[in-house]
Amino acid sequence: MERAPMTASPAPLGDFTAPDASDAAVDTGSGVGPVAAPGPDSEAAPDTVGERERAVGVAVPGQPVRDYPPYRGSGLRHPRQPLVEIDALADPESVELSGPVFGVTDVTDLDADLTRQHAGEPLGERITVSGRILDRTGRPVRGQLVEIWQANAAGRYAHHRDRHRAPLDPHFTGAGRCVTDDTGRYSFTTIKPGAYPWGNHHNAWRPAHIHFSFFGSAFTQRLVTQMYFPGDPLIAYDPILASVTAPEARARLVAAYDPELSSPDWSLGYRWDVILDGPSATWTEEGR
Repeated sequence: MERAPMTASPAPLGDFTAPDASDAAVDTGSGVGPVAAPGPDSEAAPDTVGERERAVGVAVPGQPVRDYPPYRGSGLRHPRQPLVEIDALADPESVELSGPVFGVTDVTDLDADLTRQHAGEPLGERITVSGRILDRTGRPVRGQLVEIWQANAAGRYAHHRDRHRAPLDPHFTGAGRCVTDDTGRYSFTTIKPGAYPWGNHHNAWRPAHIHFSFFGSAFTQRLVTQMYFPGDPLIAYDPILASVTAPEARARLVAAYDPELSSPDWSLGYRWDVILDGPSATWTEEGR
């Protein structure tokens, strides 16, 4: 359940990206220690060869290499040929890709509170996750559709392909969405997800994380990434996070505890701001 394809049709709120078969089945039989991050990003390549380099897994600035050996599934989860440009004049129906995608129903306040979507209270630590979506100049991105999906407190997704031997929570589906306000702010109330095994290597466990999707003003602008929690000891052992080459870029994927976002006797607060472009952009799972 490591990412949603960048070119797939958006799923309804109750649907999830299925765990990749490569994640579930691979077990090398050898242990790993803390994953060492690779060196600095390579220099930018000319646009004329950039797609060819990306197709064969060469690193590009701001993104990890597509084939990152410690992340065993990465070799099967990206295009191996340059992307094909769509000619809107030759294919008039392609104009549908440039329209906004909000799903089949309106976004309501209930969508942003994952603890109130069922008749009972979900199990686990209630948290508030909030932040601002900004562009490279610090301007707020207003009206941005933000979607999240996650495992429950036991580390299991509400998905038929999740075979982790952990309990499902009948009062927690693990999916939510909201639209940013005029200051670019989003906010979710949810349950802190648990770690789960994922079969990448012997005794491999994913750190607690929440998947985020940002749709931009059109489906073709969709960005997908993951948010992690501070102080998680599994972060040092995670090949997916280690594939982000620059330490400062990895740090931007980790939320910060914020007492101002915490509610007394209710929830702990975490702040996670997202920058969509520029040199300080939050890493996204581009092309994977």
